[in-house]
Amino acid sequence: MTKTSIRLKFIASEDPAKEGLLVFQLTCNRVTRMVASGYKILNGEWDKASGQIVMPPMGNARRDSLLTIRLNLEWRLQTYTRIFEELDASASVTCADDLARRLASSGDVDRSVFNFMHTQAVRKMRLGKVRSSETYRLALNSFARFRKGMDLTFDKIDSEMMELYEAELRGRGLSRNTTSFYMRILRTNYRLAVARGLTHDCRPFSHVYCGMDKTVKRCISFSEIKKIKDLDLSRRPRLDFARDMFLFSFCTRGMSFIDMAYLKKDDLRNGYLTYRRKKTGQLLVIEWTEQMQDILDKCQPNDTRYLLPIVTREDGSERRQYQNWIMKINRRLKTIAVLAGVPVPLSLYWSRHSWATIARSKEVPLSVISKGLGHDSELTTQIYLDSIKSAEVDKANRRILNDL
Repeated sequence: MTKTSIRLKFIASEDPAKEGLLVFQLTCNRVTRMVASGYKILNGEWDKASGQIVMPPMGNARRDSLLTIRLNLEWRLQTYTRIFEELDASASVTCADDLARRLASSGDVDRSVFNFMHTQAVRKMRLGKVRSSETYRLALNSFARFRKGMDLTFDKIDSEMMELYEAELRGRGLSRNTTSFYMRILRTNYRLAVARGLTHDCRPFSHVYCGMDKTVKRCISFSEIKKIKDLDLSRRPRLDFARDMFLFSFCTRGMSFIDMAYLKKDDLRNGYLTYRRKKTGQLLVIEWTEQMQDILDKCQPNDTRYLLPIVTREDGSERRQYQNWIMKINRRLKTIAVLAGVPVPLSLYWSRHSWATIARSKEVPLSVISKGLGHDSELTTQIYLDSIKSAEVDKANRRILNDL
């Protein structure tokens, strides 16, 4: 069985004023080879004991560039380690020279697709665009899986490769909108690479789908909302909390769960709830009602600055807490729908579309619905409601065909 390992090493410069080399030390069956990483740092920026780059204090001019280098190298090290583990598990016969050539062929840091996308994800995280950073990482992991971990340069991306990638995604059962999600992120990075002169634009995405199919929006009627509200869940506290979060979202004009999670206690003042949407940054003001207060009164008090008991620890894990809760609540809402006799796979997202649909059925002006949803324009709201209309037409058609 082939035994491989890899770690990061630093080759110091004899001149302290000059930069030394960061390299990957590859060992295969006790044979060692060095593979250039493409990065250089000063001697004093390397900690030999820990085998890591030393991060200078905040405000230091070198901090940002060193942080980017460190994160990129950590990601590449993880990727290489995973490749070698797969080789070990498959008992593939190889040697140190073959592996070194394999790594070196994908080591053009400036033009590397994987490193470029990873750097963009890191950049978005540092800008506070957490969700965008996560989607970039998802797209990168998907494309890396298609490539079986083998990096490439942007000039190697062509339309044939993208068509094969799309076919592979569809073969895994993904919808057109999901495959388009990955394609659009990859296309954004490709265009950025073109703008930076890393490759010529060969239009590799011209034969794959990068649009958005219209989907029927998920909405339930006001009577079904009432059925959910009237359920007796006093002996099932977990379902009760999930139901309350759904109703809170509905009462606050379909507030998204991430906005609910990050509501602060001081956002509620003088009978109004004031917050900015995480998605758009738009400022929204909502009148605080009796129904909202009833839900808040049922919640367990917490010592954090947050209004609802979703984020209950301020220790850097806030986003993970939000993600854990949304999965739990959406799973429990499926059970609640069954108990209420509502024949849909209920989730928190249904509250937003339901509020818009019910408001429209009560002849609330489009401009008012648009403002309530926090849309940037009425056109967005019209598209939102048009997709709901199609569901109503389908329902009417079923009634007609039942009499056939």
